[in-house]
Amino acid sequence: MVHKKARSSKKKTTAKKVVKKAPAPARTVAPTAEPVTAEVETTTAVEQVEPAVAETAAAVEQPEPAVAETAAAVEQPEPAVVEEPAAAKPAAKTRTSTRKTTSTRKKPASAAKKPAPVVEEAAPVVEEVTPVVEETAPVVEEAAPVAEEAAPVVEEAAPVVEEAAPVVEEVAPVEEEPAPVEEETAPSVEEDVSPVVEEVKPMYEMSNLPRRSIAFIGSECHPFVKTGGLGDVMYALPRQLVKLNCDVRVILPRYACIPQKFQEKMEYRGEFYMDLGNTGRNYYVGIMEYVCDGVVYDFIDNQEFFSSGNPYTNLVDDIPKYCFFSKAALAALNYLNWIPDIVHCHDWQAGLVPVYLRTLFKDSPVGHARSILTIHNLRFQGIYNIPTIRYWSGLPNEVFQMGALKDGYQDANMLKGGIAYADRVTTVSGTYAGEIQTAEYGEHLEGHLRYHSGKLRGIVNGIDYDMWNPATDPALAENYELGNVLDHKMANKLALQKELGLEQDEGKFVIGLISRLTNQKGLDLVSSIIPMVLDGNTQVVVLGTGDREYEDTFRYYESTHRGTFCACIQYDEARAHRIYAGADALLVPSRFEPCGLTQLNAMHYGTLPIVRETGGLKDTVEPYNTFTGDGNGFTFDRYDAGLLLDAINRAKTLYFTNRYHWDEVVQRDMAKDVSWENSARQYKDLYLELTQW
Repeated sequence: MVHKKARSSKKKTTAKKVVKKAPAPARTVAPTAEPVTAEVETTTAVEQVEPAVAETAAAVEQPEPAVAETAAAVEQPEPAVVEEPAAAKPAAKTRTSTRKTTSTRKKPASAAKKPAPVVEEAAPVVEEVTPVVEETAPVVEEAAPVAEEAAPVVEEAAPVVEEAAPVVEEVAPVEEEPAPVEEETAPSVEEDVSPVVEEVKPMYEMSNLPRRSIAFIGSECHPFVKTGGLGDVMYALPRQLVKLNCDVRVILPRYACIPQKFQEKMEYRGEFYMDLGNTGRNYYVGIMEYVCDGVVYDFIDNQEFFSSGNPYTNLVDDIPKYCFFSKAALAALNYLNWIPDIVHCHDWQAGLVPVYLRTLFKDSPVGHARSILTIHNLRFQGIYNIPTIRYWSGLPNEVFQMGALKDGYQDANMLKGGIAYADRVTTVSGTYAGEIQTAEYGEHLEGHLRYHSGKLRGIVNGIDYDMWNPATDPALAENYELGNVLDHKMANKLALQKELGLEQDEGKFVIGLISRLTNQKGLDLVSSIIPMVLDGNTQVVVLGTGDREYEDTFRYYESTHRGTFCACIQYDEARAHRIYAGADALLVPSRFEPCGLTQLNAMHYGTLPIVRETGGLKDTVEPYNTFTGDGNGFTFDRYDAGLLLDAINRAKTLYFTNRYHWDEVVQRDMAKDVSWENSARQYKDLYLELTQW
């Protein structure tokens, strides 16, 4: 708004000057148009604008002597080029943009050739030429949003001023104001715009976003402790929210399994004692803090509960552990006097946080916060008998009713209680948000979720481009990106085949499977079709651990199909990266999948996903259409081994018979934005919806 007002005010001033002085020199200026045009050999449009500038300058300055001085100035154009060498370089660089801009001025410029109407049309000509020069100053002031357009605007103005400079310099002691403006504008844009864009742009973006404070409460977070996708979300989402002008703290248990290199960097922030349930004891609560990438990580320290080597052991031990953690996390926020606008808790381990917030903590400072519960996997709910959970939690009797924690006749469900008491409930994809309200996917909570459907939202996860980036990934044999994926991806395939003892052949179709080896992941379908998939032109690589049944099955296939099947019964992060880069397709045939991250990683590495249409897999993978060429993967709908085999065969057919279209889909997948940026903005909108002040 400031920019527009400044421009309009300058236009009015210029117009007034021309009206006062224009009648006197009108007849004498017209002859000077031809020599100026003859000297300059750029474009027709620029040649026509220069006489108009000279004519206007003469009109503003002195009546009669201006003609003689102008003519003398036109005869010596060379010194102007010598005096302004800095502006000459960008002028040559953007010759195309100058032609485009000036060509629109042919009509006003041609009017200058007619002696009589020149006086009447002088003001519009000045108004067209002048804004080009005046517009440069606001562009420098608002470098962040208009930085990319600043260079062409100034460079376009530079040739006009340089070539008309001999006229202005000789004619005008009074024209001293435009000259300094041009001399100051050019160097400031050339020297200062680049650093300003890097520093000011994020600040400009954040300054327009409302600030909110969010406390993330969950049981795991990469790189401290991770067993699944929850750890990735707890790591990547807070870091992206910081870029959206949010103040974020992540509260975690201080497990003994956290690597020592992080333990050593934690700083002691305080301690207090807290009662827990009906135990009649006060428990130690220590707070250790670690700061990284703008996110504050607060670890709840208690050796009695968190001395185990793994975050999850069994429900008998986990129920007391996470009752303590949920209450201690809220008490720690009060102790630190850091009261968030939003408390965002994740899965059943933090399911009691919204319940505590609206009961035992409702009159404390943190009780003013709003709560969000995110369901990452509905199968795990924290169900145990009511007396045990009442004993450890100390929650009032009214929360153990059928509409809240009570599940069945004698059990309490911690996730169900969180759903009932949270202000909003989110899942990690829109499709999964609908699926969990049905009997097939609802895990016996479908009725409860339908009752609370008004506060249910689905937001698809993303992946962290700092962790998953084929252009910079140190685990790969050769790095690549969208522009050279077709040249370097094959080298990663050969390196993977060599590493895993497979036959090294570029012509083989390599299928990867990176998963927890559980029934949820559709591995019973995979194991039943392996003999039909291994047709002599196909290789299969499996990476993961889990149920003994599937581990033994894949070991058997490896022993009977040596060189074409490899079973890596382990979890190796670096090897997972190499499989994403070296495989041609990735298999995700899940029985249900709330979101899924493996298909997103695969697409970002140029590996096409073969998935079942469920949950986040359906939201992120569009089936390839043979007739139109649209789509970014291969899908099947019903949970059936024959349909899975058909999807694999469709992928193989495209790969072997139409490699050009296959490569198109590879590039399309790599170009797709699967980062956390879009997801984080949706979460930020949800936070603002809950806190409208």
